[in-house]
Amino acid sequence: MKDKDMEEDTLFSSNVKRPLADRLRPKKLEEVVGQDHIIGENSPLGRMIKSGKITSFILWGPPGCGKTTIARLIAEYTNLYFEQISAVFSGVADLKRVFQYAQERRASQGKGTLLFVDEIHRFNKSQQDGFLPYVEDGTVILVGATTENPSFELNSALLSRCQVFVLNRLNEDNFEELLQRAEKEEGKKLPIDDEARTFIKTIADGDGRYMLNIAENIWTYAQNGEIFNKEQIIHIIQSRAPVYDKGHDGHYNLISAVHKSMRGSDVDAALYWAARMLVAGEDPRYLLRRLLRFSIEDVSLADPNAVTQAVSCIETYERLGSPEGELAVMQLVAYLATAPKSAGVYKAMHKAYDAARQTGSLMPPKHILNAPTKMMRNLGYGDGYIYDQDLEDGFSGQDYFPEGMARRKFYFPVERGFEREIKKRIDYFDKLRKEKQAEMKREENESK
Repeated sequence: MKDKDMEEDTLFSSNVKRPLADRLRPKKLEEVVGQDHIIGENSPLGRMIKSGKITSFILWGPPGCGKTTIARLIAEYTNLYFEQISAVFSGVADLKRVFQYAQERRASQGKGTLLFVDEIHRFNKSQQDGFLPYVEDGTVILVGATTENPSFELNSALLSRCQVFVLNRLNEDNFEELLQRAEKEEGKKLPIDDEARTFIKTIADGDGRYMLNIAENIWTYAQNGEIFNKEQIIHIIQSRAPVYDKGHDGHYNLISAVHKSMRGSDVDAALYWAARMLVAGEDPRYLLRRLLRFSIEDVSLADPNAVTQAVSCIETYERLGSPEGELAVMQLVAYLATAPKSAGVYKAMHKAYDAARQTGSLMPPKHILNAPTKMMRNLGYGDGYIYDQDLEDGFSGQDYFPEGMARRKFYFPVERGFEREIKKRIDYFDKLRKEKQAEMKREENESK
């Protein structure tokens, strides 16, 4: 009875249809879509494969772009034993076992091992260090796959021993090629209209495997002669959250896009990237903090009202909360993107910092020091100080820099927004200062 059950189980398993994405997995490198820049004949990795001399490398790219497939095919092309582990499910004991088998295989069969580590960034720093001796002595050719920026997530020692190849997210043409392969495999057209076909390519968000899973679900749900539209597809698959990790690369890429779009006064692009972050689940408070910083760093005195707007929008969000308060976030994005920009104060701050570090502990000139005691008055503190508001033009032109330090200019307002008016004032004060100093010099010469 037991043998019969086993036969039935074997028969059943042999009749189970493999998932579409697995059936369409490329059998050779030429079938991999969207990655010609790294596996093409004249690409760095392509030449490495052609020479038969494979060195350790990292594949960095979004989900579903072909990292595992490329690693497996390279192992076949180079006659290396393919060993695959995932950093999510494996630990130190698993790694030791892999390295031991690789050493034994090389000693007994003379066959090298290509070790493919999926999600390699999930190994901690000490675990990553464990690869080093086995990579160095050739026990394994390491191929790591990661969706995170290797510069941030991998040890510098490991990175120095590996090349990094950046894979592209799949585009609409790549998706169309995959759909046509899927239709050939299934022997029938995908039962959707043109709008729905475009929609599933968009919602796949660069992930070929996910799009093929969508296509397989559509074939499963469709009745004979039924053609699905976009709304029906949405009901079948619901919606997919964008690929976004609030603690890693996606987070920093998107906030950089918001910042650069606002600095470039592209309000529509800025609103789009901010929306991308909010839709993906970013805390609106984080965005508001970054926008407040932008209001004083990039807008600054070109529009002094910008920081007031920022603080007001922060208070509005705290009162309303989400989702109503998110309108305040987007209002602030629009305000800052369309405001005049100036980095005048930001640059002046760094110039002043540099000067302060270079000049050390120079004392202020005595004429601007208070003299609350007799000793200080005897030392000349406060001598010659002129109260500017007592003068007709409200400006004395006195020098407020330390004695022995030449005047320095740090702040250069731009000819935009309110800073245009500030520039006029500074130019006016500079002119008055020169006139007052020339007058003081004349009086000094006459007194001699």
